[in-house]
Amino acid sequence: MKIFVSADIEGIAGISCWDEANPDHPAWPEFRDRMTDHVAAACEGAVAAGAEEILVKDAHASARNVLADRLPRSARLVRGWSMHPLMMVQELDASFDAVMMVGYHSMASSGGNPLAHTLSSSKVARMELNGRPISEFHLHGYAAATLGVPVVFVSGDEALCESAAAENPNIRTCPVMRGAGASTVSLHPDVAKERIRAGAEEACRGELASCLLDLADRFHLAVRYKDASRAFAMGFYPGATLSDDVTLTLEVDDFFEVLRALRFVV
Repeated sequence: MKIFVSADIEGIAGISCWDEANPDHPAWPEFRDRMTDHVAAACEGAVAAGAEEILVKDAHASARNVLADRLPRSARLVRGWSMHPLMMVQELDASFDAVMMVGYHSMASSGGNPLAHTLSSSKVARMELNGRPISEFHLHGYAAATLGVPVVFVSGDEALCESAAAENPNIRTCPVMRGAGASTVSLHPDVAKERIRAGAEEACRGELASCLLDLADRFHLAVRYKDASRAFAMGFYPGATLSDDVTLTLEVDDFFEVLRALRFVV
């Protein structure tokens, strides 16, 4: 069994402030360690379920957070950004049996996490696909679906986990924290690790194909920016239009074209 792990930091247990997610801030090392713990726990669960090969994509900020020497020896780690449109699932292909998402967080303009955002916390106020607000889970879950690979496990904040379960109730979710205004309420770090490990193992032992996300036949992307001048500039992307002063829209038949556009307009 071959497993892909995509890892972020804003949905790990205990994090509650942007400083803690910033590699340039003194608070970051503690949460880099905790992010590594969550990723290692998911990998250990996959190995226990029979995974022989694991590829981890560090997908936060510089993508140089996860400490490789704390992962199982069967795991390889993708650090940095190639700028490929697959973004947080860079290097994923149809040879993988499943995707697991660790440390994922609620979507932009939602109250599920004080660090909620979709791709960019500074530029994007809201992102919608076919009229529905979407998170990074949706974007990369659909990316996996274009390759025929299911998302079988998601850990992060409660609201994100509820969103993943609503998309496909067969996905195993592991909420480790919840947002309350500008605060968070989180599991003890050891309990979070134990639950992630157990959840990942259960997910990888399950009916993987049942977790594949459904794809629409056509995609209407809407990106609402925080700044009108950015929307104006991004509106020159081929095929894009502005539906108002701050909202770019794009209609495509292929979801990969959504991903390609987001590499340029976010």
